[in-house]
Amino acid sequence: MSEINVYGIPGSPFLRSVEITLHEKGLDYELHRIAPGEHKQPDYLARHPFGRIPAFEHDGFAIYETQAILRYLEDIFPTPPLTPGNPGARARMNQVIGIIECYYFPKAAAPIAFNRIIGPRLLGVPGDEAAVAEAMPMARTCFAELDRLLADKPYLTGHSVSLADIMLAAQLDLFRECPEGRKLLAGTRLEPWLNRMVARPSFIATEPPAMLREAALAA
Repeated sequence: MSEINVYGIPGSPFLRSVEITLHEKGLDYELHRIAPGEHKQPDYLARHPFGRIPAFEHDGFAIYETQAILRYLEDIFPTPPLTPGNPGARARMNQVIGIIECYYFPKAAAPIAFNRIIGPRLLGVPGDEAAVAEAMPMARTCFAELDRLLADKPYLTGHSVSLADIMLAAQLDLFRECPEGRKLLAGTRLEPWLNRMVARPSFIATEPPAMLREAALAA
């Protein structure tokens, strides 16, 4: 039996993307929970020198960066497949992952979530309204484009779940609880898609800590 170890802070959508993929593939793993701040300490930096979440090991092979981990799992454990066989659909999957990592998370979700949820609700730091306002144009662009790319398909690349669906749904699940997230999602085709995604056993098995959802709902 292969040994899989995952390191990260519970509640991270990137950690959750890896865990969801492992559940979708029916793989056992050990989650090594680290506290906020520990990802900047020497022990963790030895696994991930950039201090991001998560880090991953499989039978002695260590790797970091979420999409690299997910693609590795696809190569080593190809069943059930989470990457489309069609080149166009596969390119669309890669495009959506790029939108998440280059635009949505760093320029929209991270500043809005920190100033609506993490800072004021968990750290006691007042939210920065200017930072939220500055992030909203990018957030609107991301939601509009992702909604366009989904169109009337059941999933982002067609009729089956892909890594793009997993990564995006893990990002949107908590974000939709805050006021900006609710407003951006309302009336889009992403809304019923997200409801289908979070009803999957893999999402139910990887629910973020209750305090995070409560903090998002209270924002």
